[in-house]
Parts: sequence; C-alpha cells; structure tokens
Amino acid sequence: MRAQTDGHIDGVQGIDDIDGIDGIDVLVLGGAGVDTIVYVPELPLPYADSYMIDSGIRARAGQTGDFVALGLAALGLRTHHLDFLGDDSEGDLVRALHDEHGIALTAIPQPAGTKRAVNLVSPDGRRLSLYDTSRGRADDRFPEDTLRALAAASRHAHVSITQPCAEALPVLREAGVGISTDLHNWDGENPYQAAFAHEADVVFVSATALSDPRATMRRIAERGRAEAVVATAGAEGAYLLAGGELTHVPVVAPPGPVVDSNGAGDAFAAAFLFGRLRGETPRRCAEFGALAGAYACTVPATESAALPRAELLARAGAR
Repeated sequence: MRAQTDGHIDGVQGIDDIDGIDGIDVLVLGGAGVDTIVYVPELPLPYADSYMIDSGIRARAGQTGDFVALGLAALGLRTHHLDFLGDDSEGDLVRALHDEHGIALTAIPQPAGTKRAVNLVSPDGRRLSLYDTSRGRADDRFPEDTLRALAAASRHAHVSITQPCAEALPVLREAGVGISTDLHNWDGENPYQAAFAHEADVVFVSATALSDPRATMRRIAERGRAEAVVATAGAEGAYLLAGGELTHVPVVAPPGPVVDSNGAGDAFAAAFLFGRLRGETPRRCAEFGALAGAYACTVPATESAALPRAELLARAGAR
C-alpha cells in the first residue's frame, strides 16, 4: 500500500488511514481516467491519410467520475472518489487533478493501467469519444471493507457505469446510502446499463440514443426505485420525471461561447445532486443542473473547471 498525505491513498485494503472518510456528502464510484483531446475540423471526420492539428493534441485527467467529483467539490460538497488507477503517468494526472482541487481519492491499484480515451472535438463543441476498454479486468472488485466504510460515512453515492461499479450496487443499497447514476447514451435496452438504472434513486440519461425518451424514463421509474429521472437533450434542454409528473426543463443560454460539450452531463448531475442534498425540489435541482451544464460548455476540453457554488446560486437567483 502506498499511503500519502496529499489527499489520496493507493492500494487501500483497510479503512483506518483513509483521508476524508469522516462526513462525506457524496461518494463517487468509478469513472477516473485520462482523455486525449484532439480538435478536428469537423465531425464526422472525412477519411484522409493525415490531418494537421494546429491546436495541439493534449492529454488531461477527467473522465466522467472525475468531472462529477470536480463539480461537486466546486459546489462545496465534501466529496470522496473511489476507483482503480494504474501506476502510470495517466494515473499521476488523475491524482494531481484531485490534489489540485482538494478532492479525497482512494485509488485501488490497477495492473492493466489507468482508463484512457481519445476525444475528437469539432469546432461547434460536439464530441466523439473512443474508449480504451483494455484498462480493466473482468474480476476487478472494490475491496468490500473499504467500500462499506466509505458508504457508511456518506450521505449519497454517485455510481459511474464503468466496471466494476455494478458489483458495488448491492453493498451501497445495504448501507442505506442514496444512489444516483448516469447511463450516458443508453439505448434503453442494454441490460448492463439497466442494472444501474433500476438500483438508483436518481437516474441521468442522455436522450441521444433513445427513440422515445419519455417512454424510457417512465419504464425506468416503473421497473426500478428511481424517485427522479432526468433525460438531457442538448440544445433542447432536459426532461424531468419526478412524482409521476414529466416536465420539460428549458435550455439555459451559456455564459460565453460554446467550445466543448464534454463534461456538460457530468456538470448537470453534480449540480442536480447539490440541489437534492440541499432539500430543493426536483425541478429546482434540474434548473441547477441546466445552469452548470451550460457553463461546462464554455470550458475548453483541455481544461478542468466547474461552476462555483456562489456563481451557481447567483445565477439561479437571477433566473
């Protein structure tokens, strides 16, 4: 085990020396990794032997769990991130991101290496992601005593759909902690994402691959335990199902030029959970999410920044 004093511990098997275990608002499971950002002239990218990328090709920490944790921390929530990381340069980038933003991180050693992806970003901010699925093993599991201890200290757990987070769902449920998840571009049928959808109290999903988002949202609520289901729909805003009522949440005008949609869904989820833990209505939570998601679209993919708490509340008040 490699223990450090800068906010993260690697290779934890016990719980006595985990930093930040007392009083966690949100435990984030999974979704730690590094993206290589490539700005391309258009999407889809026409075939060519080569392209000259004048803006550079950059690697930065920040996959879905990292960005949710970043958003939560910026909103003042005590956040703890648990995932597998490799002993590699990519893992060091992830550790540095958490250290920079004061986010507690418990990293389980991953011999296969830290999760990686390549993001192609078009001038209008759209994104195509290529995920390297070789950075994991089918038998990976979070150490159960560590998971149980973190869950017991947490008010809420946000669970990424990266492996092996599905195996953690029963433990979280037994601990009595609230659960949320983001299904991303689920098609409404794949059983892998369905397992997450039916165990979570709050479910986020992109409407991108759904033929009928409203029907899918209702099925999630009927077949699972979700109290709120949110389908984000880009420029069309979002749809919220709560208390049996399905409503539309209008899109919010970004506070600056749109440069990249990467991380907008993660920002929406973080701000929604911030509102939920404050006791706000689901509608108000979704409005928080829309504001944070719009802000995220103004942040270049090569940077890591989230809407601060004071700014969110000021913008929400102005609305």
